Amino acid sequence: MIRPFPILFLFFLISCTFKKETEIPHETDITLKNYTDLTKLFRDWRAFETPPLFEGAPDYRTETFNKRNPQFKSFRNKLMSIDTLGWPIDHQVDWHLIWAEMNGYDFNQRVLKPWQRDPAFYVTVWLERSDVPGHEGPTHHKILDLWTYNFPLSKNERVRMIKELKVIPAINRQAKENLTGNAKDLWIAGIKDIRNQSINLNNILKLSGVSDDSAVATLINEAILSTNQLAGWLEAEATSKNGPSGLGKEHYTWYQQNVHLVPLTWEDEVMILKRELARAWTALKLEEHRNRDLPSLTAANSPKAYEEKAIASAKNLMNFLEENEILTVKDYFRDALNKHLGAYTPESTRNFFMITAHYDPRPLYSHFYHWFELAIMDRNPPESPLRKKALLYNIFDSRNEGTATAVEEMFMQAGLYDKSPRVRELVYIMIAQRAARGLGSLYAHANEMTMEEAGSIHSEFTPRGWMKTEKELLIFEQHLYLRQPGYGSSYITGKYLLEQTLADFAKMKENQEKKFVLSDFFDELNAIGSIPVSLTRWEMTGLRPTINIFESDSK
Repeated sequence: MIRPFPILFLFFLISCTFKKETEIPHETDITLKNYTDLTKLFRDWRAFETPPLFEGAPDYRTETFNKRNPQFKSFRNKLMSIDTLGWPIDHQVDWHLIWAEMNGYDFNQRVLKPWQRDPAFYVTVWLERSDVPGHEGPTHHKILDLWTYNFPLSKNERVRMIKELKVIPAINRQAKENLTGNAKDLWIAGIKDIRNQSINLNNILKLSGVSDDSAVATLINEAILSTNQLAGWLEAEATSKNGPSGLGKEHYTWYQQNVHLVPLTWEDEVMILKRELARAWTALKLEEHRNRDLPSLTAANSPKAYEEKAIASAKNLMNFLEENEILTVKDYFRDALNKHLGAYTPESTRNFFMITAHYDPRPLYSHFYHWFELAIMDRNPPESPLRKKALLYNIFDSRNEGTATAVEEMFMQAGLYDKSPRVRELVYIMIAQRAARGLGSLYAHANEMTMEEAGSIHSEFTPRGWMKTEKELLIFEQHLYLRQPGYGSSYITGKYLLEQTLADFAKMKENQEKKFVLSDFFDELNAIGSIPVSLTRWEMTGLRPTINIFESDSK
């Protein structure tokens, strides 16, 4: 049942001010006072956050965390000692970014504990660059990003690969000691991720020059053996696992409000996602009715047809953004998009997103706003040293996934499909899919549903049965969202928060008797960087976010 969204709640979010309720006594030897001190603290904090090594791998043993805890408390005390009164807003925002990361570290130790509960945490080999600033979900600190290598390996790349491959047997041995949790769904789903690592390692052996390098090949084979042994151990242990994998509503709310800085409760998110799911279905049916006499969309039926459609669609999108002054199109945006146009997939194996892309790729390419953001980070990052790289613990999710989802509809409403009204249907189908999968993930985190049951919400409430065609995507997404709290809902909640930000920005301009210019909004959004939308709104409008500290054992 869809409950009506309380209007008063909207005004509450808009008007509340930040409450710093985590103040702790200053240490007498702390003298941090200014922004320069803050940036130094940030560098020291990031160095500390990377764990020491144990037998060549990052050390996630309980005794090591306990040993380092006094130092963590010292970092937090130093941060809390800084009086930001009178600082420019962007500097105050940077303070909150460090605060959020420290809360993430604390939460990981107390509750999430991926090194104890989540076998997928120990995956080392990652094939592709993520479309967001960091890898989605918890990862250990010494991963091997294959996409950063060129084959055959250069001398320096060979040295780096050897170093990174040596981590795999060591981290796998540690996994057997650390994985003492009882999270059934995380455990069982994680086995597949570990098995896939062996497949990926075998495929690396086939890359140019690898099998001819005896040292590299030997290390890869050792990594394969170690990974297979870990998978076998996980399978043997799986029979005894019977516990919940979700955080529970209170922990989930604390995490969202204090780590990801999303000013919502679990209950708020359920309400928002239900509302968006109903809105998307309703809008879809109205579009179908309006378009009932128009020809249906035709899917690309060959590699050539897909390539032609992809190239034309990318060109159309970029021209639309530039000619209609939606945002300032940097000279490197087109190249960033053109690298990710996709390829023809036979109808029988198309997942949800490839189904939509074969009809018309523009809604998906709008979501690829991601690649504009990453290109900015690579080519012209924000001046703040805190924003040049990815925030830890996926704190960026409301901003990056929320923006990518929001612009699918924003670009449509700005006129992108005025000559192709049937494509509007695809936009609402995609919104419904995000709302359905996020809603399922919320019930899974509340431990009201298993991961499989959450997947059924995801599948059943996606229009036209398009989530029933390829199960791998369904499993991947629900597993990720169970591993990373808040990620599944971030597409819709981040969209909601960004829409609120645009509304507040427009109202501010109106109050100032200034013209609202859409490109000004997006250009400022891009310049601020990949930080939580609540903080982005603060910088853009001066409206301080409401981040009420959840009372728990975190203090």
